[in-house]
Amino acid sequence: MKKHFLSFVCLIIVATLQLQGEERNFLQKKADIAKIKEVLVMNQEWVPYPDYTDRAGWDELLGEFKESIIKNGEKYLDYEYKVIKATDYLEYERSGSREIMSKPSSANNTAVSALIGAELAEGKGRFIEPIINGVFYLCEKTSWASSAHTAAYQKTRRAIPDHREHIMDLGHGGTAQMLSWTYYFLHKEFDKVDPIISIRLRHELQIRELDPYMQRRDLWWMGYNVKPGGIINNWNPWCNSNALICFFLLENNKDVLAEAVYKTMTSVDLFLNHVKADGGCDEGPSYWGHAAGKLYDYLKMLYLGTNGQISIFDEPQIQKMGEYIVRSYIGNGWVVNFADASARGGGDAGLIYRYGTAVNSNLMKEFAAILNKEKPVKPGGWGDMFRQLETLRCIPELRKETPAYSTPEYTWYPETEFCYFSNKNGMFMATKGGYNNESHNHNDVATLSLYFNTTPVLIDAGVGTYTRQTFSSERYSIWTMQSNYHNIPMINGVPQKFGSQYKATDVKVNLKAKTFSANIATAYPEEAKVENWTRSYRLGSNNLKIEDTFSLKETVAPNQVNFLTWGKVDISEAGVVTIEVKGEKAALKYDKNQFDVSIETIKLEDPKLSNVWGPEIYRLSLTSKQQTLKGKYTFTVSKI
Repeated sequence: MKKHFLSFVCLIIVATLQLQGEERNFLQKKADIAKIKEVLVMNQEWVPYPDYTDRAGWDELLGEFKESIIKNGEKYLDYEYKVIKATDYLEYERSGSREIMSKPSSANNTAVSALIGAELAEGKGRFIEPIINGVFYLCEKTSWASSAHTAAYQKTRRAIPDHREHIMDLGHGGTAQMLSWTYYFLHKEFDKVDPIISIRLRHELQIRELDPYMQRRDLWWMGYNVKPGGIINNWNPWCNSNALICFFLLENNKDVLAEAVYKTMTSVDLFLNHVKADGGCDEGPSYWGHAAGKLYDYLKMLYLGTNGQISIFDEPQIQKMGEYIVRSYIGNGWVVNFADASARGGGDAGLIYRYGTAVNSNLMKEFAAILNKEKPVKPGGWGDMFRQLETLRCIPELRKETPAYSTPEYTWYPETEFCYFSNKNGMFMATKGGYNNESHNHNDVATLSLYFNTTPVLIDAGVGTYTRQTFSSERYSIWTMQSNYHNIPMINGVPQKFGSQYKATDVKVNLKAKTFSANIATAYPEEAKVENWTRSYRLGSNNLKIEDTFSLKETVAPNQVNFLTWGKVDISEAGVVTIEVKGEKAALKYDKNQFDVSIETIKLEDPKLSNVWGPEIYRLSLTSKQQTLKGKYTFTVSKI
């Protein structure tokens, strides 16, 4: 499998950040509105799944999963839909909790989707009336958006939904596409009960999704009004994918449909123009399924709805964006995590396989087969119905794929500035350059993760449960976002700062020698009083060498070099810190004449963190004994 990575070979690369917003416009170059009209497949004839009444077709598609899907739906036959009170929305304003509202909302959607899946599987009408109850519940609900997003994007800037405005967020779009599939498959069955059910559902989809999508250009995720330095992230392909599904399933006027399809293309082009051409996902592997993965869903839907006539799956950038999830996999469910991403993951094997098939990537297909071997793909929730149906379609072929994967010696994203090295003794390290205004940003320029035999030794904590504070002006008051809780220094007692201007410069990578270096002085504010601070890494056969070479304008406070770790940590011996995690032992050596070492225990009460790391992690702080204008610090991490 290493041959797939050899295309990354370059002995010495000096990286520069790609200018954001390069006008590649892949989609618009493929078709204008006139071309779209020529190739559109109308009246839902593009749908590759059985009609509701085609029982043999559903039996073939569902295979051995049919009975489990039905049983899952049976759990919700008597489901009582949870009331979401006005005060549940207001709780977001009051305490910052988004879960008070989102948990019951998610439970209600899960119930509806499970009932729909069960009825499609069984086809006897047993679930129809419970589905109708769910559909009517959702039609009566003022908004399909979450409290966090009504508060952020409504004109009122309040959390309680405003009936005068539909907020097209991720939850809204997810509900809209689920109900569009429901209308497509079941509206004739609803009509047997009362035609008003389908009439109402179709009306709500029109006024909540189709009309607002066409009428508005100000929605931030569309990308039309993004200013220089602004971010277009996973919301763009995700929301556009939802919208495209709805239009293809509901709109049968060719002129209107062509305009809608073209608008989605112009918007998704802005996302593709914004992200780096090297394929790196600055949001991390946890977001890959919602960024590149949702881009794939969008492109696949566009492919189906135009009979394959509008497709950019052959663009190298699209393949690179897909392969990122493979290259970021360490093993045993661990992944390289920067920003808000979790260190646990691996990806959706069915999605990875389908994406790999579309872009002709053996790397992705063989990796998906590895994941499928470890944990066989089976149907999940029916809320994301397109993914569910596509997963079911791909399982027979995925099972035939040969599993093959080995960790590459190096992976380098020259524009995103992610760098991974491994050696034959089971050591794996990941670092990054970049800047401190990336999507889901942490102030983490030149941070490090280090693994021994797929066990994390020096870690990136990730992020806790999202609250109002997470995406507000208070974001960097949260410890997980701060550079002083990453594996990088505080210079003159000052941490890195948020902003596009705070970045790595003079980034150098030598893939053959497995070295990475960057001047990180430019990631710190003026009060750090730093002229140059070059952080470098060299991965040898048995150790990792970390070196800081610096010059300061003046000395204000002792420098402090921090490392985050977990497991059993011992600092009792001067000059060495021992770390023992899950059978792996490491020694972090430092100059005892240069540093005093201390350890901070960080209790993890948030389950989003404790489910990964356990009840606590530790911050090692090496504080300089002398304050000098110039100097060099060297740290070595070795296996014991």
